[in-house]
Amino acid sequence: MQSELEFAVTWLKDKKNIVIAVVASTWGSAPRPVGSMMVINSEGHFEGSVSGGCVEGSIVAEATALLSSPGHKVLTFAVGNDDAWQVGLACGGTIEIHLYSLSPDAFPAIEAALHAHKTRQTGALTVSNGGESVTFTATTTTTSDPAATGTITHEFGAECMVLPIAPNLKLVIIGAVHIAQALAPMATVCGFDVTVVDPRELFLGERVFGDAERIHDWPDEYLAAHPLDASSALVTLTHDPKIDEAALKAGLKSDCFYIGALGSKKTQQSRIDRLSPYFTQEQLGRIHGPVGLSIGAKSPAEIAVSIMAELTETRRHRDAL
Repeated sequence: MQSELEFAVTWLKDKKNIVIAVVASTWGSAPRPVGSMMVINSEGHFEGSVSGGCVEGSIVAEATALLSSPGHKVLTFAVGNDDAWQVGLACGGTIEIHLYSLSPDAFPAIEAALHAHKTRQTGALTVSNGGESVTFTATTTTTSDPAATGTITHEFGAECMVLPIAPNLKLVIIGAVHIAQALAPMATVCGFDVTVVDPRELFLGERVFGDAERIHDWPDEYLAAHPLDASSALVTLTHDPKIDEAALKAGLKSDCFYIGALGSKKTQQSRIDRLSPYFTQEQLGRIHGPVGLSIGAKSPAEIAVSIMAELTETRRHRDAL
């Protein structure tokens, strides 16, 4: 969502009309979930995706026709027939897309929504009267629940669209090691804001972690200043108890949705034994250790794949509950 809002802010600031297209409903095997969005400007440029590529061209064409004045349009796409030129979904599902045309007057509300998203706050972006009125309402200053938008849910119609704004996903990696070099860019591609924390300055200075933020600090001090929330994940990779376990204690006291710790089964049991005076067995059961799905991973890159897979599985299972 962040990139779509950023493009919307830029275009509206330049006094360009835009169209916001949002997935309102899905049936069957839909390629993108409800709330997925794209923004389109008057030059046909767009950012975001509502189908993974199947219908975006048609969306841009419809949006261009809608740009001249505030308005609202509903499009429904189902699986295409044998005609290769027909617009449709290859996955066999059906999606309903709502399009809303916005003028530059929407700039303050869209900018406020973007700021809330970047600063890990929650709220709701409301488009009323087919695009004539756009407002942003903050619901909390910070959040421990990515869905904590009060009674706000996705709502779509000719008169109103209510789109929840929630924090971006965040991954904190403890240990500037080789696995982190592979994991950090992988997590970035998967939509996470990534931070690599290590008190050992030499490790941070010698290695590259893609676009991840690099922090030279002790994990407990960093996490005290930057608390984990329910949109956050924590992975410890140093193999050094005095570094890893300080982070694990902070993670176990938080609402983060995933905690993973590198090490063998024997190492994990020793770790649990050391932490057991401070936490219940149920709490300690939140630690995924050995970290990662059991896929026979050996190399740093393979281990990173297994971690990202387990992290994704945990997140999607939580979202399905």
